[in-house]
Amino acid sequence: MQDYMIAAGVPAAQGKEQAMPGIVVGVDGSPNSERALDWAMKQAVAVQAPLTVIAVHEVPKSYWGHIPVVGPADAGLLDSLRQAAEEMTERAASQLGDAAPATVTVRALNGFVVEELVNASHDADLVVVGARGGSGFGRLLGGSVSSEVIQHSICPVVIVPHER
Repeated sequence: MQDYMIAAGVPAAQGKEQAMPGIVVGVDGSPNSERALDWAMKQAVAVQAPLTVIAVHEVPKSYWGHIPVVGPADAGLLDSLRQAAEEMTERAASQLGDAAPATVTVRALNGFVVEELVNASHDADLVVVGARGGSGFGRLLGGSVSSEVIQHSICPVVIVPHER
């Protein structure tokens, strides 16, 4: 398992075996997020943990309230994002053969990527992200989402690197 980095962590209590309530993976359709999903899927199988796949349709932020601004056009975009995330998840699951995570849930949300992943970290034992996303802005900053998630996540974060 040298194909990943643990970037932030909360140590488990020594001497206690703990059940893993869940793994969260962020996807955006990029090859790096596919690698992250594949890794998260295999890890969920290995520890028999539920897997939650999160895809976020990034929307503008309100100047006054710093809350997501969602318009009528966002509904169709969110449906397309959900469908793409479900197809991506089905492809990853099909590569596992008979093995399967305890459960797999796909969530598509309007909002802010980092905020949604950090919020999900409150109820997860592990958050998995790719080293860089699919947006041009994400490539420009060289992994700004993963950097932010590392800094603010409540649970350990695994960053799956891009293919070499």
